Amino acid sequence: MGMKADVVIVGTGAAGLFNALNLPRNRKIIMITKADLESSDSFLAQGGICVLRNEEDYDSYFEDTMRAGHYENRKESVDIMIRSSQDIIHDLIGYGVEFQKAETDGEEERCGDRVPLLHGYAFTREGAHSRPRILFHEDVTGKEITSKLLEQVKQLANVEIYEYTTMKDIIEEDGRCAGILAEDADGIEFEIRADYTVFASGGIGGRYKHSTNFPHLTGDAIEISKKHGIRLEHLDYVQIHPTTLYSEKPGRRFLISESVRGEGAVLLNKDGKRFVNELLPRDVVTKAIREQMEKDGTDHVWLSMKNIDKETILKHFPNIYEHCLEEGYDVTKESIPVVPAQHYFMGGIWVDSDSRTSMENLFAVGETSCNGVHGANRLASNSLLESLVFAKRAAGKIREKFDIENK
Repeated sequence: MGMKADVVIVGTGAAGLFNALNLPRNRKIIMITKADLESSDSFLAQGGICVLRNEEDYDSYFEDTMRAGHYENRKESVDIMIRSSQDIIHDLIGYGVEFQKAETDGEEERCGDRVPLLHGYAFTREGAHSRPRILFHEDVTGKEITSKLLEQVKQLANVEIYEYTTMKDIIEEDGRCAGILAEDADGIEFEIRADYTVFASGGIGGRYKHSTNFPHLTGDAIEISKKHGIRLEHLDYVQIHPTTLYSEKPGRRFLISESVRGEGAVLLNKDGKRFVNELLPRDVVTKAIREQMEKDGTDHVWLSMKNIDKETILKHFPNIYEHCLEEGYDVTKESIPVVPAQHYFMGGIWVDSDSRTSMENLFAVGETSCNGVHGANRLASNSLLESLVFAKRAAGKIREKFDIENK
């Protein structure tokens, strides 16, 4: 059993979907996903997506990203991401993504000057950002973006999607990638031969006991790349998110978005005393929480939203409010227990600025790739933007290669 396509994309999260949407419509595309279509971490992203507010914002956005990444970021990639951000937001709005609008003139004034494209939108701020530059949809921005992209891809006649299909290996011929070896839900293996292959298979959270990721995301593309000598980079760069809802239940940890702290929530020790600046970079806040837990002899610290009015909580964080309520906590009245958990992988398969790996005809986008944007620690809400920017660049390079072949 075998299939043939012009492009095979492994993964149906935001990066894989956006890549497909930017490929030529006259090319056959096959997409596979290890689970169902909505079990990608892109659906779980809460906080939002960053965007360059205007030219005056460039230097501070660049510096915020570099500082959070401990200046180990690839500067060229950071520049590309920031410069591309407004075009990406324009694309998303065109696909029907609905970002929160500013409700009052006062709110718009508080958010500062806007470029024309973003006039009328509300922005929030998260840890390590020097100003509000994050667009959002309640506290389910990832779901809003990814579901709209999925709707668009499903309408494409040139795209076939296969759920519960796992990549087992790539097909290597003369040092080039010629497709993948896949396995369906019944354990039947088959080849998908393609001119170009795109890894968009997500992170490594499934390898951790405590993670905000789906458990089936186990870094398959990383292992396959190791086997074939494909260049990898910074495999030890793993981000721990400071605030996930503490639970003794097994399974994925529920994320408490950084936007909550951006809106004024504070971290408290066992005595109800604040012990850290909540808007410092994630790794710094995580370290402070762990030190406080050790000092207090506890398994968690507390997060208080008392500085956020109830209306803002119910409007901006409805999903967080409902989930905490299900777990027995009313965030409008009481603090909630939080603990750090594995969240994001900054390392991965080395790629250049067009998302090309070290193997010809093989691309990697999203969390499984490492283009150097995030350095040693990702700045909040850069993940969706980075994934989309470089997924689009990969599609552009593939399109370019098809055009050359046709000449």
